[in-house]
This record gives sequence, structure tokens and C-alpha cells, in this order.
Amino acid sequence: MKAKVMFLCSGNSARSQMAEGWLRHLASDRFEVVSAGTEPSTVNPLAIAVMRERGIDISGHHSKSVGTFLGAAFGYLITVCDNAREKCPIFPGAVKRIHWPLEDPAAAMGTEEERLAVFRCIRDEIEARVRGWLQEQEPVA
Repeated sequence: MKAKVMFLCSGNSARSQMAEGWLRHLASDRFEVVSAGTEPSTVNPLAIAVMRERGIDISGHHSKSVGTFLGAAFGYLITVCDNAREKCPIFPGAVKRIHWPLEDPAAAMGTEEERLAVFRCIRDEIEARVRGWLQEQEPVA
């Protein structure tokens, strides 16, 4: 049985979507993964673009409310912004809560290329965090 993981941020438009994409790409055989937002909006096109650069397609993702998952049991709840950490509802079961305070790339200003650079930076930070977290989940021999 796969462990269930939820990535949560405020808008479910960039950080949590990218994290969901990374974990699904790297370990969908071991984890069932979803993402949600405390105030869902739409998936940011720049998040889709920078993930596509790494061969991960999140264009079919849509923004979901955390309320959609109330009553569901998750093994891990990973908040990727302080706002989501503060507003996160209680989930039943033995949820392990983890917090990754990540800058919101959607707040970046400037030209499209400057904003893409911020999205790439956050994408790469999320990849490193997901890979590091996966190493911690490996069984100890």
C-alpha cells in the first residue's frame, strides 16, 4: 500500500503543484500524491513551463481546495508556505507534518524572463527537497 502525501500551499498554483509533479515523477511507485490550496486559484502557466523544461508535464493539473480532502487520511502533509502552515486543517490519522518555507514564485515581478528565472530557482529547490525527503524515506539496512 502506497503512503499518501499532500503538498499544501495557499493558491495551489505553483509550489505545491511543482512538488506534486516532482514526487509523482520520482516515486509514483511508492507514494500516492496530491496537492491542494487553502485558497485555490489556477495552475500558473510559468510553473507548467519550467516543469516542462525538466520533462515533467503538469499541464493537466488543476488547483484544488484542501477542503476537498477533509476526512481523507494522509501519511504526510507537507506545507510549502507559511500561510498554508497556519491555516491547515487537522487531518485524521498519523499524519507527519513537514514544513518547507518556499518563496512564492508567482509573486515575482519583472519581465517574463526574470519571472521564469524565479520559477526555475523554486523548481530546483523543490526538486532538491523532494529528493532529500525521498532519501530519508529509504528503509535503513
